[in-house]
Amino acid sequence: MLKRSPNQSSELSKLSVSPASTSFVSKPETPTKEAWRKFRRNRQAMFGIVVLLIIVLSVLLGPFIYNIPINKIDFAKSTLAPSWAHPFGTNDLGQDILARVLYGGRISIAVGIFSMSVAITLGTLIGALSGFYGGWLDIALMRLTDLCLALPRLPLLLLVIFLFRDAIKAIAGPELGIFVLIVIVIGGLNWMSVARLVRAGFLTVRELEFVTAARALGASPSRLIWIHILPNVISPVLVAATLSVSTAIVTESTLSFFGLGFPPDVPTWGRMLYEAQNFLEFAPHMVIFPGTAIFLTVLSINYIGDALRDALDPRLS
Repeated sequence: MLKRSPNQSSELSKLSVSPASTSFVSKPETPTKEAWRKFRRNRQAMFGIVVLLIIVLSVLLGPFIYNIPINKIDFAKSTLAPSWAHPFGTNDLGQDILARVLYGGRISIAVGIFSMSVAITLGTLIGALSGFYGGWLDIALMRLTDLCLALPRLPLLLLVIFLFRDAIKAIAGPELGIFVLIVIVIGGLNWMSVARLVRAGFLTVRELEFVTAARALGASPSRLIWIHILPNVISPVLVAATLSVSTAIVTESTLSFFGLGFPPDVPTWGRMLYEAQNFLEFAPHMVIFPGTAIFLTVLSINYIGDALRDALDPRLS
């Protein structure tokens, strides 16, 4: 039996690792923590979050604090410049622009969110079915996607709004009816890029080993789609969702600018620009403030979307 010399025992004790030293070994980051670390290091993303949070809180809480009537007409105060009494000035009817910007922001942001929901739902459903089943269903759905991509969006959008706005107003009322119509039309014309992203992800993930194992264990197609595959392709969908919100806000503003959006008594940001186009020379504040609201909202959302894309990309460290 071999025996250790005292010198060998002392050397082994020096080489041994104490329990205290092992506590400094850091655990590997989870994908969520790693994405958040990369996201918060992006200064543009932080700027976008702060600006968007300020805008959302302003349009939600502002009308309760700054409770000036949005439709009160006073021709004696027409086109007043910004002052302490009216921080954003007044329009051609003497209505307070700050009150109308705060109220109209609710509608513009709501249109963006609900239109995004329609586009993401349609795009995810069509892309998932196309990528999972393949074959003739894939060919049919992708040709439909190509057809929708080839259509001129703005003329088609204007045509649909012009044809159906009176009918939807008679059914659901002037404000709710136009809101539903605009949300459906904008969402229905922006799902194609999402469908392509989801289809590409499904074509890759469905061939992986864990999906094959789940299929061998008897998992149903619906479970494979929604439980096993979709969570692994959701990151590009999140990026597309943020960017589609800004697209919907700009589209709604364009419709309102052409006079095909909400009724005149509903002050959306785009409608305010439409009403101010004839007063640019002597009342530029009527354009500056709603235009700045649209600009900052879209810019902040785009910053957040770009940062999400970089944070969720595993190829970027």
